[in-house]
Amino acid sequence: MHYVAAYLLAALGGNTSPSAKDIKAILGSVGIEADDERLNKAISKLNGKDINDIIASGLSKLASVPAGGAVWAPAASGGSAGTRETLAEKEEKREESEESDEDMGFGLFD
Repeated sequence: MHYVAAYLLAALGGNTSPSAKDIKAILGSVGIEADDERLNKAISKLNGKDINDIIASGLSKLASVPAGGAVWAPAASGGSAGTRETLAEKEEKREESEESDEDMGFGLFD
């Protein structure tokens, strides 16, 4: 995925036929080391194709991917006290797990 993104960045930046060296420079600027075999495979599949066609093709594929999840609806009012207590316990556990993830020692963009 990194190789395709770097290729598209180079192409959108005006380089109509990015080379492996160009893509390695882009990836290296963000600390990613390129695997020559995968890089050459990505370049061979993308070289000579119109970037706008590649993007449009990708968008049409994404349109078929389900993006929704199951919807949780709270119980109707007047539910039993036990149900409300169980829901409160679940909410507490969810909050605790979210808090424990925050102190992992690194951030998404560090």
